[in-house]
This record gives sequence, structure tokens and C-alpha cells, in this order.
Amino acid sequence: MRFRLLGIVVAACLAIAGTASAQDKIKLQWFAQSAFKLTTPGGKVVMIDPWLTGNPKTPPEWKDLDKLGKIDVILVTHGHGDHLGDAVPLAKKNEAPVWGPAGMDQFLTTLGVLPANLAPRFGKGGTIEPVPGLKVTAVHAEHSSEMILKDPATGKDTSYPAGEPVGFILQFANGFTIYHMGDTALFSDMKLYGEKYKPDLLLIPIGGHFVMNPADAAFATKEWIKPKMVLPMHYGTNPFLKGTPAEFKAALGQTSIKVLDDWQPGEVKEF
Repeated sequence: MRFRLLGIVVAACLAIAGTASAQDKIKLQWFAQSAFKLTTPGGKVVMIDPWLTGNPKTPPEWKDLDKLGKIDVILVTHGHGDHLGDAVPLAKKNEAPVWGPAGMDQFLTTLGVLPANLAPRFGKGGTIEPVPGLKVTAVHAEHSSEMILKDPATGKDTSYPAGEPVGFILQFANGFTIYHMGDTALFSDMKLYGEKYKPDLLLIPIGGHFVMNPADAAFATKEWIKPKMVLPMHYGTNPFLKGTPAEFKAALGQTSIKVLDDWQPGEVKEF
């Protein structure tokens, strides 16, 4: 009888440990381009560069924004339509703040697109804790940032400045770190970010033309940033973004860095 009770206790302890382990996981769902849904170990949901409804690579079922469920916060790297995307309707639907470049959020409030409480501002070098257990630092990205919005006076599409583009360093309480690069060309401070933050997972654009091509992205990954894992992103959504994961992987050559080139849009991975 004593041994039976001991077995039951051990089984219960293993079950509890398994549950705790599952709760410690970070869930990341990719929708193609630079769009992600991130669920923290504490169950908070963060959308990053949420271009879904207009994204040709996003699976059709995820173009229904209601299917995303409750969203707690939105991060946007810059004002281009394939990054700002559906941030505004998602913010209004969920009362979720859009954290992004200060100049972008300033125009969103000035033009009445979002109320000030849904467009908080921060800039490069700034660190926020938008949900418990997650710190987000805005870092440099070598790109531009404009946004096309309706002019409230004329009703016509008008181009507005949207601050300076950024990347995001996401640091979790469990020690896991993600570097979402946004859109960028090569710049040497990528080496500094690799040394300082030591990202476990790198999300890097490879399409070329507007961003790094596969060869430049591979150089930044292998020589400067040196993550444990890398997802090549921001390719194939328009004719200019010709770079492919196969080209990126070939340019990397022999390396211990794991390339997540099997990650399909709509798929969730746990870390």
C-alpha cells in the first residue's frame, strides 16, 4: 500500500512539473513578412508588425482579426503599410496600446487615428515592460519610415512621416531573448546587439531591395549577431523581395546556428 501511495505521489509531481514546464513556454505564431503573435509564459498576447488582412502570404483564416483572440499590446517597428498593417483596428478592438517610434505614434494621435492612451511613444534605447515578464528595448534599424493615412480634411490618402524605424529586443523573465530586426540594411552595431543581448532567436529580413538580401543577412547572422536560432522573414510578398530561405541557408554555410526554414505562415512554435 505504501509503495502504491508513493507511486501516486510521484506521478502527481511529474504531472505538476509537466504543467509548469508547458506554462514556461513562449509561443510564437508567424503570419509571413514580419508579422507575429507572441504569447508570453504568463498568457499575455503581443502582436508585432501585424500586417494580416493585406498580406498575400498570411493564411486566409488569419485574415479574420477576431480569430486572434484577446490582444494585450501591439509593437510596430515603423510606419510602412506592411508593418503598421492592421495595428489601428486591432488597437481599437482590444483597447491595446500600439508601441512604436515616437514620431509615428505622434502623428497617429495628432490626426485623430488613435487616442493618446493607445499610442504611447518611445524611442531607440528606450526599454518598456508592456506586459509582466517581458522587457522590450527599441534599437536601431537602417531603413525609412513613412505611413499612408487618410487626410482628415480632404479624405485623400496622404503620406506622413512616421519617426525613425526600429528593431525590438524582447527579453523574457525566463531568460529567453528574441531580436526582431524589423526592416533593415546592414549596419555595424548589429555586432554590438549580438554581444550585449545574446539573442536566442533572431527574426531577420532577407528579401533584398528594401532590406538585406540573403547574403547580407547571412553575414550579419553568422559574423555579428550569432544567435542560437534564426528565422528568415520578409520575403516573397511582392516581386521586389526575391531573396529566399534556401539562398540564406546556403550563404550561412556550415554553422551551429539552427535555421528555422521549415516554419510556415500560420504555424506556432514554442520556445
